Amino acid sequence: MKVSFQGEPGAYSEQAVFNYFGTVETVPCESFDAMFDAVVSGKSDAALAPIENSLAGSIHQNYDLLLRHDLHIVGEYFLRVQHCLITNPGVKMEEIKKAISHPQALGQCAAYLRSHGIKAEQVYDTAGSVKMLKESGARDVAAIASKRAAELYGMQILQEGIEDNAENYTRFLAVGRESIVPTDDAKTSIVFTLKNVPGSLFKAMSVFALRDIDLAKIESRPLQGSPWEYLFIST
Repeated sequence: MKVSFQGEPGAYSEQAVFNYFGTVETVPCESFDAMFDAVVSGKSDAALAPIENSLAGSIHQNYDLLLRHDLHIVGEYFLRVQHCLITNPGVKMEEIKKAISHPQALGQCAAYLRSHGIKAEQVYDTAGSVKMLKESGARDVAAIASKRAAELYGMQILQEGIEDNAENYTRFLAVGRESIVPTDDAKTSIVFTLKNVPGSLFKAMSVFALRDIDLAKIESRPLQGSPWEYLFIST
């Protein structure tokens, strides 16, 4: 089985793929668009898409890509995210002036970086930042990524668990070309639009409340082609 993910080998998303699917062949993709395209084209059998982080919130691009592609949500996985401060071998803490990583990882470690006087610089991926650092050989730069990324690229971990909040989880959705029939309790995601009139959203939500159906969350997104109108995604 081939499963696509966004990022370089060693990314958190790849670790989530192995945790959820087991022993599979992973397909690294440069972008979320490429990850979805890999499933549509048949290059991969499924994708594991990050949809929400417990600290940073929703990943809106992937909500939009789910709506744009004729694919099915077939599973869900929660990954505990633990960030590591990673350097080239032999580098000491006092040498570090700058940290590079994905914007979300930098944001989740912002207080730690400030407390150590380390400037943040955004790059495209967590594991990619480790790869870039190894290729540069820089001694005044650190990367923020997973323990697995450090091990994969033969780099040094100066400190583990540098995220500002330990309750740091990312929710992933497994996406495939074919739907499945769940064998146990399952979630259902729905998308709907409403007329912009008083009470329309309240009335729509009451349909679920009156039937004791729990809604985990509701998200609004712009309705493309209709300025100032919205669609709602609910789980």
